[in-house]
Amino acid sequence: MPQTRPATEQAATTAPPTPPTALSLDERMMFVNAAMSMRLDEAKVAYEVNTAHIDTEPVDLGDVVTVPLTPTLQPPPTPYPTPVAALLQRAHHRLLTGGWCTGALVDEDGAHCMLGAIRIEARSDSGLEADAAAVVLDAIRRKFGDGVDSVPSFNDAHRSGRVPMRILDQAADLANARGL
Repeated sequence: MPQTRPATEQAATTAPPTPPTALSLDERMMFVNAAMSMRLDEAKVAYEVNTAHIDTEPVDLGDVVTVPLTPTLQPPPTPYPTPVAALLQRAHHRLLTGGWCTGALVDEDGAHCMLGAIRIEARSDSGLEADAAAVVLDAIRRKFGDGVDSVPSFNDAHRSGRVPMRILDQAADLANARGL
C-alpha cells in the first residue's frame, strides 16, 4: 500500500503565493486608456441609436467658420457700380469693421444694426436709404419667407451679426443684378 503523508505535511511543502506586484504608471495608464476607449465606443453607439430618428438641417458653414477681422488691415471692397448696391456693400463693410448690434440703430460702442448701417452710409439721401432697405427686405424674404415684417425685426431676431451681415452682402449682389 502506498504511503500518504498527512495533510499538514503537504501544506507545509507548498510555497506560499507571492504577493501581486504593483503596476507601473505606464501599465495603469494603458488599462485606463483601454477602459475609457470602451466607454467612449459604447457612448458613441448609444448616441447614434438615440438620435437616429431626429431630422437635421444642413449646417451653413458661413455660420460656423469665422475669421477675426482687423479693421485697419481689411481694405474696403471695390464698390459696385450701382448706387444701391454700393450703399449696401458699404453698410456690410461697416458692420464687419465697426460691429453689429441689436435693439438700436447705434449702440454706445458705435456698433450699428442693419438699418443703422444703411442709414449712416446713405449720407442723408432718404430715397437711396429706402431703396436699399427695400432690397434688403426682399433678400430676407427670399431666404426666410414672407413672415419677416421689417429689416429691424429681422436684425433683432438674431443673437450674432453673422446672418444679418450675410444678408446685407446678398442684398448688395441682388441690387447690382437689378441695376439699382
